[in-house]
Amino acid sequence: METLSVAKSFDGTQGVYRHRSDACLCDMTFAVFLPPQAKEGPVPVLWYLSGLTCTHQNVMDKGEYRRTAAELGVAIICPDTSPRGENVPDEKDNWQFGSGAGFYLDATQSPYAENYRMATYIAEELPTLIAANFPIDMQRQSIFGHSMGGHGAITLALKNPGRFKSVSAFAPIARPMVAGWSRPAFEKYLGSDETAWRAYDTVALIEDGYRLPELLVDQGKADGFLDDGLRPWLLEEACEKAGIPLTLNMRDGYDHSYFFISTFMADHIAWHAERLG
Repeated sequence: METLSVAKSFDGTQGVYRHRSDACLCDMTFAVFLPPQAKEGPVPVLWYLSGLTCTHQNVMDKGEYRRTAAELGVAIICPDTSPRGENVPDEKDNWQFGSGAGFYLDATQSPYAENYRMATYIAEELPTLIAANFPIDMQRQSIFGHSMGGHGAITLALKNPGRFKSVSAFAPIARPMVAGWSRPAFEKYLGSDETAWRAYDTVALIEDGYRLPELLVDQGKADGFLDDGLRPWLLEEACEKAGIPLTLNMRDGYDHSYFFISTFMADHIAWHAERLG
């Protein structure tokens, strides 16, 4: 693991690191904020998964999470959204696929299957690296994310019961199997058999019996992707049928940007911190 930068912030440290990924077969970069409490011993951790076109840098620069994380003693880990590099297959003119758009799944179709293994990277490889190198209590993990990252956070929590103490999302893609901006990517990554897509679709996973103790979602009413890409009402219907307690906050006037995310970031971190103990 290579340290790219470390800066003091709110008496904690904001670091950026790079390592060679066995899952994605390329160099991967991630950010870790350690609160000041980490100087005394292991602290709980909150994973943040970013959305389409983003890297670790977007939330690190615009998310405004460090003050609250430092006050509550929670580490924040921000992975990248996809494999990257000259030898990684990509569609450079398509922001909804390839670089920056890994959808937190393990691709099965050539030529993407070799590198696009983000589900394994986030669920297995990166946590092992974090546990070996940072003062973090891996028995106290929670997860949240934005848009594509909200989709990733919820699906990973559904498929790893007991690992995460809590899960929340900002404007998650609730039903990527049928959403206009994710369906084409699913077909390229996973093939034409839509039964394989269900493992990476929140609503389908809930329909198939996967459960969460509870879920917090914030969604802007002025979000331009609301009707075609996000459709939180489908998540609301699925949770109601399954008996999953869902707090869905529809926020007047807010869009899909980090102006929206940063406004409610402290609320989400505090909600997770309470459940992390």
